Amino acid sequence: MMLLATDLDGTFLGGSMENRLRLYRLIKQHTNIQLVFVTGRGVESVIPLLNDPLIPRPNYIIADVGATVVNGLTLEPVAAIQTDIEARWPSTYAIREKVLEVASVTFQEVPQQRRCSFFYDAEANLDAIYKVAESFDCDVITSVDKYLDLLPRGVNKGSTLKALVEHLHVDADDVLVAGDTLNDLSLYRTGYKGVVVGQAEAGLIEQTANDALVYQATEAGAGGIMESFAHFPSFTKYAEEMRKRKMLQQKKGSNQLVVVYHRLPFEQELVNGKSIRVSPKSPNGIIPSLLGLFEKGRSGIWIGEEVQHKDRPEVPNELIDEDKYPNLVASTISLPKEDIDKFYRVFSKEAFWPTIFSFVDKAKFNHDDWEHYLKINRIFAERIAKEADQDALVWIHEYNLWMVPAYLKALRPDLRIGFFHHTSFPAADIFNIIPWRKEIIGSLLLCDFISFHIPRYVENFIDVLRSHTPFKVIKKINAAKQFLTYSCALGVDQMTKIIEIDGRQIRLGAQPVGVNMEKVESILKKSDIRKKIERALVKKSGQEMSTILSVERLDYVKGPLEKIQAFGEFLEEYPEYRGKVELVNICTPPSQGMKIYDDIRDEVNRAVGEINGRFATMDWVPIQYFYRALPFEEVVSLYASSDIAWITPLRDGLNLVAKEYVAAQGIIGGDGALVLSEFAGASVELPYAILTNPYDTKSMKESLLKALLMPEDERAARIKRLYDQVKYYDIHYWGKDFVKELEKARKN
Repeated sequence: MMLLATDLDGTFLGGSMENRLRLYRLIKQHTNIQLVFVTGRGVESVIPLLNDPLIPRPNYIIADVGATVVNGLTLEPVAAIQTDIEARWPSTYAIREKVLEVASVTFQEVPQQRRCSFFYDAEANLDAIYKVAESFDCDVITSVDKYLDLLPRGVNKGSTLKALVEHLHVDADDVLVAGDTLNDLSLYRTGYKGVVVGQAEAGLIEQTANDALVYQATEAGAGGIMESFAHFPSFTKYAEEMRKRKMLQQKKGSNQLVVVYHRLPFEQELVNGKSIRVSPKSPNGIIPSLLGLFEKGRSGIWIGEEVQHKDRPEVPNELIDEDKYPNLVASTISLPKEDIDKFYRVFSKEAFWPTIFSFVDKAKFNHDDWEHYLKINRIFAERIAKEADQDALVWIHEYNLWMVPAYLKALRPDLRIGFFHHTSFPAADIFNIIPWRKEIIGSLLLCDFISFHIPRYVENFIDVLRSHTPFKVIKKINAAKQFLTYSCALGVDQMTKIIEIDGRQIRLGAQPVGVNMEKVESILKKSDIRKKIERALVKKSGQEMSTILSVERLDYVKGPLEKIQAFGEFLEEYPEYRGKVELVNICTPPSQGMKIYDDIRDEVNRAVGEINGRFATMDWVPIQYFYRALPFEEVVSLYASSDIAWITPLRDGLNLVAKEYVAAQGIIGGDGALVLSEFAGASVELPYAILTNPYDTKSMKESLLKALLMPEDERAARIKRLYDQVKYYDIHYWGKDFVKELEKARKN
């Protein structure tokens, strides 16, 4: 049992994002930890924290510097304690009037039902205020030479906490208090163990320096609280548990990991007429993330496909990089180009791709192509079965390989199989249009762990199951740990975590892919890139020009035409922005041979030409349109120098571009605004983005206008909070989290 009574700002809400999340998770995972927020804030200003998906819900809240105590779940007063406090209160109006008469202070414009609070500075006559307090039988509490409170004598954070601990019959030895300012001093006068977190107010450090019950931490905020667990014998079990967990994960990491992906962790180049293998040039962070799982010598196999080459012998298995990944082997499936084109560029993109993204009118179902799809999936399964060690973990990627589990489970029942969807997963009435839906669902249900980007896709999968087979929900979890649950199109409040079918338990997960932060950071450190960004910013400043950036692959699901048309209407309706905004639209062409995108390409070209022809002047072109793949370094420099990222896909499984923009802006300390489609999976991860409905032109224009009009300080605050999220949940977090969940899955 433990009761953690903690101040908020600078303490529980302070420190690095990593440490905060570690502490919050520990509390969420342990029902025997009671959490009490002890704050100078009023209850009204604490309520937003209760809706923050990252922060654990407190059992109790002591607010108003100790004058209010409520149940954290119901927000009802703890009557036995609150009644006693109320009985001690004199007239707050009389106190306020008298203080303002005798001292130069400012009454705080905050809800003050049970407090009398002021701002003060060095000019304030504190002696006069103390006399006023004494006349009303009150105490004076100050904090950081700025805040001043008058409270009934004997009422403070510490006294109210002590009353709560006694009310709950909690053993004093099980209580830990935490704070960082003199406002928290009364907590350390209760006789309970305490931690003064790192970077605390000097006065508090001095006042508690000789107290044997108080630990002075070096880590700031939440990190300091966790640091104290190892110091106090009563709480070392939590530190020990974290240590054992780490050791257990390392032990589990001994299982061989088999990565099954249509891409290999290298590319091919022709040198002197011969094909050689080189590191991938793509900014795709997934490959380096997956490779990182093998850096400490973990045994692994990477199975992928490549086009057969007559000029080089077929080498099915070879070490990828013996120095960096000593136990990782690439197992290559070489296929004729015709087979790969039919499997990926024709069938997968014409049948599954439009269905996955709910464009069913574009779907083409060919049963001969399905048989070919099954053939390729069988080849992958047979290679896995041949190469994998006993009891290996198998991580299969993407809808191209939906049927691999069906073949693999029969061949190797000892393997633990995980599947990750890099796309969205549609609602049941859309998915069930697929003629082979039963076979696909049957195959996926042979996995031990199935993961998607966001909880909405998990629940869509569950709805599909309901139309196919009886099953039992074993466990649900709140989606609010990491995701928005309201005020967005893709939000859900709860997510199914474990289901049981025919006696088998299957884990489900929502694990959005993150940004390759190291890649973005390394680019932004280059001197030529920094100079390029600086020149762009100076040029825009001189022209008073706002740059709106759009980066997307040419695909109807990305809504490129709808965006261009909305921008044209924006210029028509808001003529004052002509010559003041520019849309830089980067549209990466699809893979060669994919004719289904020819029409949308032509329509976008016409729309761009019409708008530029209508609005352009000798000094200004409204749309700079790039129909080519720009080097990632150039894209990152555009992320850093653009005022707004306008990311508006009609549908998108995630949208990594939005996160990359946030990463670049966060690294340089920028104040860019992110306008993001409600139907991109990333929308439920990024609560400070400006969400828009790409199906509604009015919404598109209004969201763009909102971004243009938003004050710089608000934009900077938003991007900073977004950056915290993106930086923590990066590409490496994604890779490690998936493997951890797969390791937890039962082998059935």
